[in-house]
Amino acid sequence: MTRTLEHLERLVGFDTVSHRSNLAIIDYIEGVLQTLGLRTTRLPDASGRKAGLYAETGPGDGGILLSGHTDVVPVEGQEWTRDPFRLTPEGDRLYGRGTTDMKGYLACMLSAAELAAGQDLREPLKLVFSHDEEIGCVGIQQMEAALAPLLGQPRACIVGEPTQMQVAIGHKGKAAWRAVCHGQAGHSALAPGFVNALHLAGDFMAELRALQAWLKENGARDAGYDIPYSTVHVGQLSGGLAVNMVPDRAEMHFELRYLAADPAAEISQRIAQATDRVAGRYQSTFPDARITLDQTTAYPGLDVAEDAEVTHLARTCAQSDLTKVAFGTEAGVFDRLGIPTIVCGPGDMAGQGHKADEYVTTGQLDACDRMMARLVEEISR
Repeated sequence: MTRTLEHLERLVGFDTVSHRSNLAIIDYIEGVLQTLGLRTTRLPDASGRKAGLYAETGPGDGGILLSGHTDVVPVEGQEWTRDPFRLTPEGDRLYGRGTTDMKGYLACMLSAAELAAGQDLREPLKLVFSHDEEIGCVGIQQMEAALAPLLGQPRACIVGEPTQMQVAIGHKGKAAWRAVCHGQAGHSALAPGFVNALHLAGDFMAELRALQAWLKENGARDAGYDIPYSTVHVGQLSGGLAVNMVPDRAEMHFELRYLAADPAAEISQRIAQATDRVAGRYQSTFPDARITLDQTTAYPGLDVAEDAEVTHLARTCAQSDLTKVAFGTEAGVFDRLGIPTIVCGPGDMAGQGHKADEYVTTGQLDACDRMMARLVEEISR
């Protein structure tokens, strides 16, 4: 596991919080892969400050695809007792931002590339490194159009989010919106004569809570999840400038996390209809009362059959059980491209993901390296 640890030390050293550039870590990864003789293609974003990377080695189409994201969540506001951007080994724990989510897997990907470069392959090994996953799987979807013709049709894709090396065959899809509620400004002494934007927001929140209750009772259910139904969640609400002023604007941010069996388009339509219902209650007083919706992020879910070939391959190579995860991943994007995809990687998202003093254990990295060795053996002559 020496090379994996060496790579992880370098990867953790790059501060790749999503609002910062990831070009330095891409330079390092690309340099490693080009030295090994892999064919690489850089996929820059529109700003020029971010880039994804595609690499491959071996002949023909098909093969196995490994994918991971290079960005990490912020450390500000967290009480770290170690330097978050310096790998700190203590016993069997390796501390540092991204060790679990998900630079541990990236390090294993680079070790797998080194292993594959020394083998006589009959199928290719393909690697994807993305950006801006932590802000809603944005980067991979920006890369999607250019990436699709490069990928071809791998027979399996493993996205290495932390699953404690279990094979995850499902996660919910997500859509998130900003709702802006428009009312009338006025003096609070005359408040009943104006339309308070926060009242629109409160009524709309009540509609969303009613939709959540309906989904719980009438929507699809999947016992594989801790919360076995689709969920609607309001995360932010703001509005108003002072207590003696009637606010004319309020802003709400909310999300839908939906099971594959629930019709996401129909749920979205219900949400849009709710904005019309709420605004309609106030338009006799103020005809311009309204709620506007702007979708801020969206990514597809994942739902893979237990008896699918990719599931069998992953279980054989990871030598672990099946699970479903509560968090979203980029796997749904590869699935949308027609590539059989599962999620499996080292680390414990619930225990370590996005937390201070994040760490991954050497045992988890060793298990991932062993899975990679079996995958390389699978595509070797």
